[in-house]
Amino acid sequence: MAQKPHKPTDALRRQAEQASGLGLPHDQICALIGISDETLRKYYGPELGIGKAKASAQIAKTLFNKAQSGDTTAMIWWTKAQMKWTETQRHENTGDGGGPVELTIKWSDGK
Repeated sequence: MAQKPHKPTDALRRQAEQASGLGLPHDQICALIGISDETLRKYYGPELGIGKAKASAQIAKTLFNKAQSGDTTAMIWWTKAQMKWTETQRHENTGDGGGPVELTIKWSDGK
């Protein structure tokens, strides 16, 4: 028996968008809606992208507000993620008297 073609509804579009925004993987969104991954991508591509973008925007807004209010952790995260600030440490190894490091490798023949 042939399966009926899938017909997206406004309710299903909202469900796909919300599930995507919550971070559910495609296989779980498919299970919720009762469709295959191919059908999900064919009919709900924009909703998947919009859901993720809306969620990311809300989290970014919350983080930004926390940073502006003086939350040190949020400020550090923001400067690293958005301003590309990094904490760098440089380590140099030198040999005797500041010269090159000498390595001696001993091979064993297994005897």
